[in-house]
Amino acid sequence: MDTIDCIFLKSVIKRLLYYKVLADKTFARLDDAQLHYQPNQESNSIAIIIQHVSGNMLSRWTDFLNSDGEKDWRERDGEFEVQQFTKTKLIAIWEKGWACCINILQSLVDEDLCKIITIRQEPLTVLDAINRQLSHYPYHVGQIVYLGKILTNDKWQSLSIARKKPDNF
Repeated sequence: MDTIDCIFLKSVIKRLLYYKVLADKTFARLDDAQLHYQPNQESNSIAIIIQHVSGNMLSRWTDFLNSDGEKDWRERDGEFEVQQFTKTKLIAIWEKGWACCINILQSLVDEDLCKIITIRQEPLTVLDAINRQLSHYPYHVGQIVYLGKILTNDKWQSLSIARKKPDNF
């Protein structure tokens, strides 16, 4: 019953949710202040990355098949402004973006993958648009995890296969 396209969509959703879990586990290890830590003026805090990823997801996936993925209502520059949101608020922002993304991906059918949509007026197949986002979100999740490792230092516990330490033999 599963077609190649359906299997592809399930695989994309599974992979995206894997990256979401990596970020979620990182958030769980950090407090409000750590979420707002910026290494320097040109670097983004985890809070800013959350704002940006969610804003991107809401813009890209809202009315996905029918309107440009860069919505007129999106305030992209505002996503990079420092806000003093609590951890609870930041998690709510994060979850809203992810729900929008995953719900749309789950609603797609095989025939949708070859349709043409636009992002910033650039025509793309749905398949290409999905692949574009599949590289964008893990890029930012990697930033989140890296900052989390820096902030927790020796208290960090690996999210994947831990390195062997001399006392682990």
